[in-house]
Amino acid sequence: MSDDARKDEYSHHGGFPKFTPANVGPEWGRLVEALRTLQDLAVSTAPTQELTEKLAEQVEAMNAELAPFRVPEGESPAGRAIDLPGRGSLLMLPWRIEKFDAEGVRSRGVFRRYHLGGNGAAHGGTLPLLFDDMFGLIQHAYGRPISRTAYLHINYRKITPLDTELVVEGSVDRVEGRKTFISAVLRDLDGNVLADSDALMVQLLEGQQ
Repeated sequence: MSDDARKDEYSHHGGFPKFTPANVGPEWGRLVEALRTLQDLAVSTAPTQELTEKLAEQVEAMNAELAPFRVPEGESPAGRAIDLPGRGSLLMLPWRIEKFDAEGVRSRGVFRRYHLGGNGAAHGGTLPLLFDDMFGLIQHAYGRPISRTAYLHINYRKITPLDTELVVEGSVDRVEGRKTFISAVLRDLDGNVLADSDALMVQLLEGQQ
């Protein structure tokens, strides 16, 4: 399929809004990293009751400052700051995209303390998030229309460690009408496979959400 044909296909968004990259300064990246660190600390510290009360008041005050700036979906920089880890979204894992084209997508990053499941390993539920987000990126890079995940299967091959640089890479396997079959693999820097996944993405029809 030509690049022009892919772009034409991707223009079919079903009922989804059309998102555009956000133009943000370094302040947004600084805020997101500070909040990620807060998440890490929130699950790895045992503050005194006095400090807990003080911090709760500070966070509540910050929430009150942010509340008047709520915007509709697609207008916040979160998820649209393409050059930031996790595209500037706290929900997404803080990984950076290294390769993004029709041949596939590759991303690199670490699971932080916030993602701990137990005994030094990433929580098993964080891997579906990593793969599902990756499959959406692969769809976009390939030029497929906006789709929903119909199924996602994961094989957990080895323990996924925290604070260790890892790489996830995947591509489109085949397309059958509205269906896109995709697979990806998570590896450490020695090439050991930690997990692999395959998924079926189904193109939305006009007006579908």
